[in-house]
Amino acid sequence: MTCLLAIDSSTEAMCIALSRDGATFVFEGEGGALASARLLPELTALLQRAGCRLQEVDAIGFGRGPGAFTGLRSACSVAQGLALGAARPVLALDSLLLVAQDAYDALGDAAADCWVAMDARMEEIYAAHYRHVGGRWQTVIEPLLCRPEELNQRWAGEAPRCVAGSALDAFGKRLAIGTALRCPATRSRAAALARLAEAAWRDGAAVDAALALPVYLRDKVAQTTAEREAAQRAREAV
Repeated sequence: MTCLLAIDSSTEAMCIALSRDGATFVFEGEGGALASARLLPELTALLQRAGCRLQEVDAIGFGRGPGAFTGLRSACSVAQGLALGAARPVLALDSLLLVAQDAYDALGDAAADCWVAMDARMEEIYAAHYRHVGGRWQTVIEPLLCRPEELNQRWAGEAPRCVAGSALDAFGKRLAIGTALRCPATRSRAAALARLAEAAWRDGAAVDAALALPVYLRDKVAQTTAEREAAQRAREAV
């Protein structure tokens, strides 16, 4: 049976998921600035709870973004460090699609055509449009960074059927969603992450760990000391 490990810290929440022998083990907790320090200990604890060694994992997935810069770098660094040390491939997973998957898990086909709108702070939104067809997700509009007014302009041409994500509460009536279904909060980011990792593995999306890269929609080039230390701890843990 396939064994997959996946982590995401693209938002203020941090989640880890392990799929093994038809069972899913998850951790969800506070992330943000704490992600770089907490990811590896919580990941190790989850492996122990599942009775699994890192060497048994077939691939390591990570939320590639878009999202908070430090969180993206932390997840990517830890996933890459573990994968390189264990000689395993990585699965780069769309962090916004994770939100669409959670909405689909909750609403079924009513969320099969889903816009994701996440609060990006600084009066901006991370947005993307996805469609679930034939058991797979299709990306209709790639993740973008925009202001609420710009998103409303896109929706003026074709009203959304379902909108999921934290921007619904953050921007309220400033978002013209009309009669679209609203999913402002995710039920379980970790459970959705596990399903995305499984789908990516089935589709043959695993790549060499050296190719693991976050998706940034804002510029920042320096890696923090905490991020470098997280990557080093991940390599030493193997």
